[in-house]
Amino acid sequence: MIRTSVQAEAFDAAAELAALGGDGDAGALVSFTGLVRGEPGSTLELQHYPGMTERQLDAIAGEAAERFAVLRGRVIHRYGLLHPGDAIVFVAVASPHRGDAFDAARFLMDWLKTKAPFWKRETRPDGTAHWVEAQAADNEAAALWD
Repeated sequence: MIRTSVQAEAFDAAAELAALGGDGDAGALVSFTGLVRGEPGSTLELQHYPGMTERQLDAIAGEAAERFAVLRGRVIHRYGLLHPGDAIVFVAVASPHRGDAFDAARFLMDWLKTKAPFWKRETRPDGTAHWVEAQAADNEAAALWD
């Protein structure tokens, strides 16, 4: 089972990893923590549609669990006002073997980047703001899983 959550609060990646360790059934534990990029004084605001976003994250997690040998997993995606260096997303997967753990973690991130309904607005230090567009590279990476 891969647990998911959408939250404004910061998360403790070490505690999340420790909770996935298990009782010796996992041969691999792979994690990824995404950080907000930007110059000092900039911000990134993430908005989402409550209910819809959680359902989509659960669907993505379910797809990963069907495709790969996943024992346990955790996906956390933050929303709200974030600053450069803040942790924005966490993905971790415990699996009997490293290949499935790496593949499941990459799959989760690729699909989160393209299928999770979040809207991102970047504000620069001078006060100008713009909505962040999807990146072609993210779509290309996600398409490899279809």
